Amino acid sequence: MAQLDLRRKLSILADAAKYDASCASSGTSKRSSADGKGLGSTEGMGICHAYTPDGRCVSLLKILLTNFCVYDCAYCINRVSSNVERARFSVEEVVKLTLDFYRRNYIEGLFLSSGIIRSGDYTMEQLVRVARSLREDHQFRGYIHLKLIPEADPLLVEEAGLYADRLSANIELPRDEAIRRLAPQKDPGVIKKAMGQVRLKVEAARPGKKDRAKPPKFAPAGQSTQLIVGADGAPDTEIMARSASLYGGYGLKRVYYSAFSPIPDSSAILPVSRPPLMREHRLYQADWLMRFYGFSAPEIGQSATDGMLDLAIDPKLAWALNSREQFPVDVNSAPREMLLRVPGLGVKSVNRMIQVRRWKALRLEDVGRLTRSVDKIRPFITALDWTPGGLTDAVDLRQRIAPERPPEQLSLF
Repeated sequence: MAQLDLRRKLSILADAAKYDASCASSGTSKRSSADGKGLGSTEGMGICHAYTPDGRCVSLLKILLTNFCVYDCAYCINRVSSNVERARFSVEEVVKLTLDFYRRNYIEGLFLSSGIIRSGDYTMEQLVRVARSLREDHQFRGYIHLKLIPEADPLLVEEAGLYADRLSANIELPRDEAIRRLAPQKDPGVIKKAMGQVRLKVEAARPGKKDRAKPPKFAPAGQSTQLIVGADGAPDTEIMARSASLYGGYGLKRVYYSAFSPIPDSSAILPVSRPPLMREHRLYQADWLMRFYGFSAPEIGQSATDGMLDLAIDPKLAWALNSREQFPVDVNSAPREMLLRVPGLGVKSVNRMIQVRRWKALRLEDVGRLTRSVDKIRPFITALDWTPGGLTDAVDLRQRIAPERPPEQLSLF
């Protein structure tokens, strides 16, 4: 009977955890064991898949410690006023599940979050106990991502960072006003203060060149957060601006975007329908441009209509079509930062081009070999044997590159 109870808990608390998108093991390093002992490695019902920077797919046990919560956030299905089935794991049960799943080769790590029970300190203490037990009692060396409770004592936050690879405090909404209105028990200032504490601890844990003794690791995979898209009416330009400020101010590794999903018995102040998933996808693309392609949030927002990104084409192409005076660029002489702004050219393609052009002048055929498709690139570049002429400024360029397709019914077969 006890095993059935545990399975039911797992079903409830794994399903409740699916709304948190800030789950990835990117950026971590392998935890070694000096004595050759240890369980799990970050190299190489409740299971989520995340991707590392080198493309590896890793599996994590993604659960809540409990979906009981004393907060009444309007957008959260686990809010105190919600009529959902409740469950709670003990610390020992989470440890057992993690180890059992790992030994069966189901997972490579743990993502653990929780509703707020009793207080922020009590909840954070329970999360830390799980991580401490895995690390110290069972020598678990797999990946651990802990949810940070911003209201918790800074000493608990510091301890969490010593055991976890990554910490995340979800700021949830782009507008501070919306946080106060939709999540009255949360304080944007407290959340930012906790994120600032994590940043300082992460930076202090980086060894200096002259340091003989390395400082203890603190959240080596950094911190992340989540923004809900479409719950508070903020347009894409505001969401990108918020993300940019979070990256710059708190050194976040990732900002995750989660399209708002209507929940049962929701408040009348929330939208009645979810935003298109393509909007979430475009925000991820815009985020990628800010992190790896040198774009600023205002630059990406130049092509937005009423603050919303174009759902029909990707943000990079939209920017290029709106900034044609900067094209075409010469693939044989343009600096790297300008090549990265050419639609269809990725970081790897640009790096290969720069290497090849040291030895030979690039022709259009060479560009085609270094990229997936040259059709999207052709209007925006010149090469040794190619110039686009009037194609760059063609009135129908968008239609030529990205023709609108009639909607079609997808099939499962």
